Amino acid sequence: MTGLTLGAPAPDFTLRDQFGQDVTLSAYRGTKAVALVFFPFAFSGVCTGEMAGIRERLAEFMTFDTEVLAISCDPVYTLRAFADADGLNFPLLSDFWPHGEVTRTYEVFDEDRGAPHRSSYVVDRDGLLRWSVHSPRSDGRDLDEHLSQLHALV
Repeated sequence: MTGLTLGAPAPDFTLRDQFGQDVTLSAYRGTKAVALVFFPFAFSGVCTGEMAGIRERLAEFMTFDTEVLAISCDPVYTLRAFADADGLNFPLLSDFWPHGEVTRTYEVFDEDRGAPHRSSYVVDRDGLLRWSVHSPRSDGRDLDEHLSQLHALV
């Protein structure tokens, strides 16, 4: 990472969710912390398991007044099919076009694969970056650690 600093404002963005609705990061400022979960590809093995894990633990995330925003470079229609197939009931955001623009802003775009790295950020209620983790492509995220970081903001 070169341009992003923990404690600095999170770069704002507006992306479309799996229903075609615009979601703007700054809309949560003052009300909720946000877990930004960048994932490489819908329907891939590790990503499917991770998103199912978030779905199963969504109530734990909500306990901390947190919104989970999962971001990939898949098209909106792919994310809708993925959400419907796996019962994913949280926003899946498409950074499809301009391809990877937000993912690049967060410095997690894999130029060789054209997709995000498996990375997460926690944005506090003031819109500041508070934590980040970058996981190997082949390994799922540690959701306990994500929840621990969110709990620390309370």
